Amino acid sequence: MPPFIPILVAAAAAGAILLIAFGLAGSSPVDPVQARLTQLGTMQAKNLEELELQAPFLERTLRPIAATLSGRMSRVASSSFQERTEKRLALAGNPGNLRVADWLGIKVVAAIVGALLFGFLFLIIGVLGLPFILRILMIGIGLLFGYTIPEFWLGGRVKKRQHLILLQIPDALDLLTISVRAGLGFDAALGKIVEKMEGPLVDEFRRALAEVRVGKARREALRDIVPRTEVPPLTNFLGAIIQAEQLGVSISKVLQVQSEQLRIERRQRAEEQAAKAPIKMLFPLVGCIFPSLFIVILGPAIILIMQNLTATSGNSP
Repeated sequence: MPPFIPILVAAAAAGAILLIAFGLAGSSPVDPVQARLTQLGTMQAKNLEELELQAPFLERTLRPIAATLSGRMSRVASSSFQERTEKRLALAGNPGNLRVADWLGIKVVAAIVGALLFGFLFLIIGVLGLPFILRILMIGIGLLFGYTIPEFWLGGRVKKRQHLILLQIPDALDLLTISVRAGLGFDAALGKIVEKMEGPLVDEFRRALAEVRVGKARREALRDIVPRTEVPPLTNFLGAIIQAEQLGVSISKVLQVQSEQLRIERRQRAEEQAAKAPIKMLFPLVGCIFPSLFIVILGPAIILIMQNLTATSGNSP
């Protein structure tokens, strides 16, 4: 190998390194923070546009209208009405994260839709000669009907949620009792319920645990569950837990007593529903089954009687 070849390779490598260094030094420095902000701004604008386009058409059109109407209605509505609506929304589990203003907007939109439907219906009937005053009255009835329909829906949600909580209390309390007697603390036992179960009661326990973690007293977090549920067995259970914590009584014994009591109440509710079953079955029997039995049993006899009467009348002089 000629001796000058390694020297040429070393010189070429040194020249390449120098060129790279000059190129990096000559390029204009880019602020990384500014570059990141520019990138985030582009991504955010694109994501916001995509999110708006992915939303349903009714939500994109009706929600702004409902928000505008709710803002005007909230100025007219009284404070007692707003407090009552907020309480009912909390009892229903805040469906769709609705606020009082959103709920007022929904009621106003439903009232307008009801008035339009009734107005269109009775406009068609008015062609047949319905008086104009009666048509105006029916439009007002449609307005009132549309305004009250959401309240019926909300009441149904409240009853359904309370019923689910009532059914879930014994199982949740059994798991809580087993966890506490196994050595877990009360908060850890509630965390075990949140981990293993699902439902509205578990959601309330999850919220109480989150409030405790941010610094709220446990008795206050448990006491706040009562106005959001208004289920008597749950109210009694939480009251017993709060009283046991205040008096220093063993929570394990309180949980055992409450668990037995709730199992007895569940058995009594099942017996009550079983006792009501015959009365509830009476109306379908009388209205649906008995007429069919009468037709099957008495139908041939009635046909024979009519044939005999016809033959007798034909043979008579």
